[in-house]
Amino acid sequence: MTRTDSPPAWDERTQLTTFLDYTRATALAKCEGLAQEDARRALLPGSPLMTLAGVLNHLRWVEYAWFEVDFLGGEDEGPWTDEDPDREMRIAVDMPLADVMAEYEEQCARYRELVAAHDLDTPAKRPRSDGHHPDLRWILLHLIEETARHNGHLDIIRELVDGSTGA
Repeated sequence: MTRTDSPPAWDERTQLTTFLDYTRATALAKCEGLAQEDARRALLPGSPLMTLAGVLNHLRWVEYAWFEVDFLGGEDEGPWTDEDPDREMRIAVDMPLADVMAEYEEQCARYRELVAAHDLDTPAKRPRSDGHHPDLRWILLHLIEETARHNGHLDIIRELVDGSTGA
């Protein structure tokens, strides 16, 4: 995935999708070159689920929830349960990091196509808890915000794991 925040065109859709891809590529860059044991290390005492693998897998499943479940109205087949709402973060430590990264990249490619096929004003099929059906534009903005926020977590965890900074 190419990492650039300069859109090839300046229309709204291209700006939104460029920034979402930029934040996605940043998340992947934070996980590159890691040993499996480092990808599963939880170094924040108050956050035992905050591992590099766990955060990246969380981002994967967040996009799934917004695009497949909310936007398209599909059945929620995510790994979470009522008893374990953060299960996507917990199971990632038992998965090869390369698989987590590949699944995230493959999913991002699918959702790029989905976004390209819909107008930004298209409402989600499922409403939020307040009854409002967010449009695709809002979902893209939300995913940019969520991914960028978690990139901050990945920055901290990666620096604690091996001293790497940047990206």
